[in-house]
Amino acid sequence: MSDYIQKVIEAVRPKLSEYGLKLLPRGKNSFSLIRGTTIVMTVRDAGEIVELSYKSKKYTYDKWYTKPEHLTAMILNVLEHQEKQQ
Repeated sequence: MSDYIQKVIEAVRPKLSEYGLKLLPRGKNSFSLIRGTTIVMTVRDAGEIVELSYKSKKYTYDKWYTKPEHLTAMILNVLEHQEKQQ
């Protein structure tokens, strides 16, 4: 795992059970958050950027500006406002 992805995983993992999600590593530089057999979100380290896929949309963030703690906050915010209601 890339250092960036590893930091995001470490920060997100303790909160996943609140949303009924599990973490599924996907290769060297990405992971998915799953509920049952459904992929809810995928995060991938793509070199200078990080890609977040959610609800069939892909969002890209420059890793220079979006540090792991910023991406973690964004992921948890999405889960809090979107996924907890389901």
